[in-house]
Amino acid sequence: MSDRRDRELGLDRPITRRDFLNGVALGSAGVLLTPRVVLALDRYPPALTGLRGSHDGSFEAAHALKDGVFWDSAGSPRDTGEVYDLVVVGAGISGLAAAHFFREAAGPRSRVLILDNHDDFGGHARRNEFTLDGRVLIGYGGTFAIDSAGPWSAVAKALVRDLGVDVGRLRAVVDEALYPSLGMTRGIFFDRETFGADRLMSEPRLAWFGENEPREATVPPASAAEWAEFLARAPLSEAARRDLLRLRQETVDYLPGLTSEEKKARLARMSYADFVTKIAGGHPDVLPFFQARPHSLYGVGIDAVPAQDAWAMGYPGFQGMGLEKGPAPGMNLDAIPWADPEPYFFHFPDGNATLARLLVRRLIPAAIPGRTADDIVTARADYSRLDEDGAPVRLRLESTAVRVTHRGEPASAREVEVVYARGWRLETVRARRCILACWNSVIPHICRELPPEQRDALALAIKVPLVYTSVLLRDWKPFVKAGVYAIHAPGSYHSTVNLNLAVSLGEHRFARGPEEPIVLHMSRAPCRPGLPAREQHAAGQAELLATPFSTYERKIREQLAAMLGPSGFDPARDIGAITVNRWPHGYAYQYNSLFDPFWLGNGETPCQRARRPFGLLAVANSDAAAYAYTDAAIDEAFRAVQEVLPRRG
Repeated sequence: MSDRRDRELGLDRPITRRDFLNGVALGSAGVLLTPRVVLALDRYPPALTGLRGSHDGSFEAAHALKDGVFWDSAGSPRDTGEVYDLVVVGAGISGLAAAHFFREAAGPRSRVLILDNHDDFGGHARRNEFTLDGRVLIGYGGTFAIDSAGPWSAVAKALVRDLGVDVGRLRAVVDEALYPSLGMTRGIFFDRETFGADRLMSEPRLAWFGENEPREATVPPASAAEWAEFLARAPLSEAARRDLLRLRQETVDYLPGLTSEEKKARLARMSYADFVTKIAGGHPDVLPFFQARPHSLYGVGIDAVPAQDAWAMGYPGFQGMGLEKGPAPGMNLDAIPWADPEPYFFHFPDGNATLARLLVRRLIPAAIPGRTADDIVTARADYSRLDEDGAPVRLRLESTAVRVTHRGEPASAREVEVVYARGWRLETVRARRCILACWNSVIPHICRELPPEQRDALALAIKVPLVYTSVLLRDWKPFVKAGVYAIHAPGSYHSTVNLNLAVSLGEHRFARGPEEPIVLHMSRAPCRPGLPAREQHAAGQAELLATPFSTYERKIREQLAAMLGPSGFDPARDIGAITVNRWPHGYAYQYNSLFDPFWLGNGETPCQRARRPFGLLAVANSDAAAYAYTDAAIDEAFRAVQEVLPRRG
């Protein structure tokens, strides 16, 4: 790549590309910061830019455990002498909720320690902050909203209400008319490498809900005439245009002679890609148009999504097949048509990071000022108050649990010992009980005494890799000129690009006009089409860990220039900062009828075997439900607490 092209993209511009501590760039020439020094320095993690999410320093100890080499050079741990009523491993929403539920049950005198390997709390619910000309802008670096494919449980809803969140206020705090008033709609970007030309177009209304929108926001899909007009201008082959229109218009029964139940069983065992080409007779040129549609839910494309799920989510081609509405064996939880009369959706500017912050404020009031779910949006957390001597609840960041064992036989032990790594040193604490709210796949490596069957079940829970990128833009006038506020880019590096929902809450004010700065969100699911889903996820995890920030930055700038350059976007001028939230272990893996035969039956699932209590230990997190939503994380936290509480009577 030439120096001239680098300058055009703005790769020479002085945006923040690294984490900074007290004005010192990590990795700067002549600066060597040991883990001990890093831990001692005062920093504010939400404002760190560059490569975030699972950042360098957060996963090395766990990877060494997985590779079987950690204890070769780990040394002996130092006993802190600390004893707690509960130690929670993992400071995501499930771990924080577990600490909250335990304190409610055990009382205010109970002592809780929460350990997390990252330098920030919240797990995948992460907050990104940017400052431009004295103004703080907020974005989400992970979990987008209070939302779920199915109805929230009474327990999860009660916790949200208890934290002060009124989900029914959504329409009072979001300006739903802002983008439409500027003539903006959803768009699709056809890239040159995949479709032969770079072309950004307004997209006809789809039958399924949009990316990062309330599920109840679905509007009637576009008419056949609107689709015909759109396809006539799209850079697609004649065969693709013909078959895309046919799939949307024709009412053909592609599996005649079968009952609805039999058809669903067949569809559960074939991918949507195979249905389109092998059953519906669509030309292969159709597939790139749909390939990335399921990325935000499944982390894979239509080559690895069952046709039954595609039907349930409103994908075209099934309208003439007489399929009866309702769930069926093998249907993914995201696809099941739950009959919940109460829409349950709420979006904070930082996504569900606000829920994590509300939980931390409840557990450690000194760490985050304020009293309401409104004032916490702009409240600045004091990370120096999270782990104070004598506090009833302590949250210890940059502390990777490496060994959890009972002190004695698990059936009769009265305490658990937890060893964790902080930089280059090991420390131990003791607890009367422990909740493992970390990823299921980590637990077999830190808790070797679990039964083999349970360890095998835990190891099956591979996480879905994702990239959530936040880009600070100095203005969003090119989006207005292009007439789009969200873009689906099926062939591009990031498959979704969207401006945030126009939410103003407390003292946080959303950008009122396109001349103001804004945070742009981009997402990527690193897939390997053609492989089984778990193998795609494993390959994607390796890719994310091997990709430097410089590659992400170049891809971001090139993609935005290609999409919005004709509308006046200049990546060198318009980008103020970039935060790449890398999540090699992102979503919980949800079962897939193409690759998980047990999901077609009614037997015990791996997640049920994995979450069995063992001695003084219980397992939480969304992995324990094989369901990648915040309500699952809360529900599993509640269950885990009930399992470790002392039995009465």
